[in-house]
Amino acid sequence: MTRPAVLEIDGITKRFGGLFAVNNVSFDVRPGEILGIIGPNGAGKTTLFGLISGFIPPSAGEVRLDGARITGLAPHALVRRGLVRSFQIVQTFAEMTSLEVVTTAALARRPLREAADYAAEALRRVGLGGKETLMPSALSLQDKKLLEVAKCIATDPRVILLDEVMAGLTLAEAEAPLAVIGDLNRQGVSFVMVEHVMPVIMRCATRMMVINFGEKIAEGPPAEIVADPRVVEAYFGDHVDA
Repeated sequence: MTRPAVLEIDGITKRFGGLFAVNNVSFDVRPGEILGIIGPNGAGKTTLFGLISGFIPPSAGEVRLDGARITGLAPHALVRRGLVRSFQIVQTFAEMTSLEVVTTAALARRPLREAADYAAEALRRVGLGGKETLMPSALSLQDKKLLEVAKCIATDPRVILLDEVMAGLTLAEAEAPLAVIGDLNRQGVSFVMVEHVMPVIMRCATRMMVINFGEKIAEGPPAEIVADPRVVEAYFGDHVDA
């Protein structure tokens, strides 16, 4: 029997004046699923994440978590319900150590006396154990990406929205974040991943969705999606030279 969706997006829309940044997009995410979202630059992917995670108010539509309407709730309220996101450009506190940064995230759902211990465990789980006292500026790009994932883990999430967490990494460098994502997914955490690195998203996504000009144009298994003529046209134009 199919399990109920943990996250449901129903007709979400965002207008800026007469421009539709996201237009009537609907999809759901099942428990333990990794949904990949792809699309050309400017397609509306990051705006979609902002609408789901409470950073941008929608013009229309609804977001539900475990069947409960969460549309319009503030980001911190969504984190407490188990929905958390990362950012395409790493967001952190420059004057804090890595442990302090992740502890701040853990405070969203845990008291101060527990937050530091939970943050240290989150850093260990992503492979940053031993780097707790380093400032984020001293970390490599790969480690900064892992720090973003550690912040998400520290909130004890059920659904994580990852916005191009592999951007700027080589395929070899992407192995560490992929391993962490796979481990969390096996433990029941659902993911929605916006990603441009096709070998990465093809490898980890159980299902993929494509948006272009703010609208969903395709959805299905990864192998079908990359062969869909609508997807090829969105990325490469009307024809592709052999």
